[in-house]
Amino acid sequence: MTTDPWGRVDDDGTVYVRTSEGERVVGSWQAGAPEEALAFFRRKYDALVTEVDLLENRLRTTDLSAGQALSSVEKLRTAVRDANAVGDLDGLERRLDALTERAEQRKVEQKHAQEAARTEARDIKERIVAEAERVAEETTHWKTGGERMRQLIDEWKAAPRADRPTEQALWKRMSAARNAFSKRRKAYFAGLDQQREQIRKDKEQIVAEAEALADSTEWGPTAGRYRDLMQQWKATGRADRTSEDKLWARFKAAQDRFFQARNAVFAERDAELQVNAEAKEKILEEARQEISAIADPREARARLRAFQEAWEEAGPLPRDARDRLEGAFRKIEEGVRKAEEKEWERTNPEARARAEATVAQLRDSIAELEAKLEKARVGGSDRKVREVTDALEARRSWLTEAEKTLDEMS
Repeated sequence: MTTDPWGRVDDDGTVYVRTSEGERVVGSWQAGAPEEALAFFRRKYDALVTEVDLLENRLRTTDLSAGQALSSVEKLRTAVRDANAVGDLDGLERRLDALTERAEQRKVEQKHAQEAARTEARDIKERIVAEAERVAEETTHWKTGGERMRQLIDEWKAAPRADRPTEQALWKRMSAARNAFSKRRKAYFAGLDQQREQIRKDKEQIVAEAEALADSTEWGPTAGRYRDLMQQWKATGRADRTSEDKLWARFKAAQDRFFQARNAVFAERDAELQVNAEAKEKILEEARQEISAIADPREARARLRAFQEAWEEAGPLPRDARDRLEGAFRKIEEGVRKAEEKEWERTNPEARARAEATVAQLRDSIAELEAKLEKARVGGSDRKVREVTDALEARRSWLTEAEKTLDEMS
């Protein structure tokens, strides 16, 4: 009989393996020496060891799922229990028990990880749905809102999946938000179409009145009415682009026809008024020379009246010269008025009396300060001398200005 630590071969060629439960027949050997039989059945054991090694390595180094690991362990356990092999089968059973514990631990870890992943997925999709609902309820920028809604749908598709009930409930909200946004946008544009149609009708009326006024010869009132119509046009808003362009072309054509006719009439009238402009140019030049040479404001006013009468008699001015000539003549009138005001200020008895009183007060004050200065010098107080000297210099400066003002009134 040939023996081995884990098995033996009986004299009749029967091969046994030793386990904790006792010996078990694993085969028979008739073809050679008993040592060869043990070597053959040990190789079968080595094959089982290799499979266990591989499973341990996979469980240690890969993300093999706990379910797959447990299934593989059970298959190997059955293979070990029924193995026709010679070796430490109990040791392999213990290694498989350890693998089972590790797989069960991984099962718990994977369950926690799945729960955490589902929670994260739920939070991500909750955020996506909440923003979609906000866009659906609040946005009025339809282009950017539509683009954002499409982006949120893409984000939803790219996000990880939560558990099925949560996924279905959130998608129901997401779909409802998208539909609500589409309904609000359609309602807005439907209302906008109605509004634009009303604007088109209002502008049709504006254009109709503009066209009715195009041949008017009441230049002033009609020009004012065209300005009013333009303000109404701007305040009315915009119709659809096609109607807006057509109506504006009609409005502008009517307005241009009126103002072109008015400008033609005014141009003819301005040509007739050119002789008035030449006459007023001459009056203006004479007024400048004569009035500037008159020193007495009363005389200047009397002479100005004569020029004003001549100015009125010369008649209206053409438009291109009106502002320039009228403005120049007003400057002459303003000069005479200022000269009169200055003369009044100079000869005003009340103002002269106030100026004389000011001069007298300053002279009295200076006299008092001069006396105080002499007293301070005698007393030897340098500080008092400086104070009085400063006050005296200020009063003398004020007196100089007051005397100058009084002289100008003389």
